[in-house]
Amino acid sequence: MSENKPIKRHEALVSFSKDHHFGLLLAWKIRQGLEKGVSTERISNYVIYIFENDLDKHFIEEEKRLFILLPASDELRKKAEEQHKSIFQQIAKLKEGKALPSELKQLADELDLHFRFEERELFNHLQQTVPQAGLDEISTRLQNDSRKIDDAWKDIFW
Repeated sequence: MSENKPIKRHEALVSFSKDHHFGLLLAWKIRQGLEKGVSTERISNYVIYIFENDLDKHFIEEEKRLFILLPASDELRKKAEEQHKSIFQQIAKLKEGKALPSELKQLADELDLHFRFEERELFNHLQQTVPQAGLDEISTRLQNDSRKIDDAWKDIFW
């Protein structure tokens, strides 16, 4: 039987990992809303709120502070950038109007896959590839207070 030991994160990546927890929670909330038959409008409004107040800043900061530590040709960097682009496109589509339940489910699935990819593959790759000094330079990142942003939302549907 193999042990699932926690992954030791460099200090520079810890706050990003904490953000990922809230991203995974968003995916769970979308699924909960769909399971309970909550209107897609209510779920979409929440997703857009969280994205505009938290997740978009997280994605942009990853791109500007983390991804650039890897060469543009790096396959894992390219995969993460493609996933960000796809998620941004799905959010833009939500903002255009009424989303179908299948589109919200797809977004939840993509968020889940994306955050797990970054945690299990990309961050390990960064820790193995980027010199310690490069990671130390970004250790000053201030984490978004995702809990306060989420607590401000009053339409609890999950």
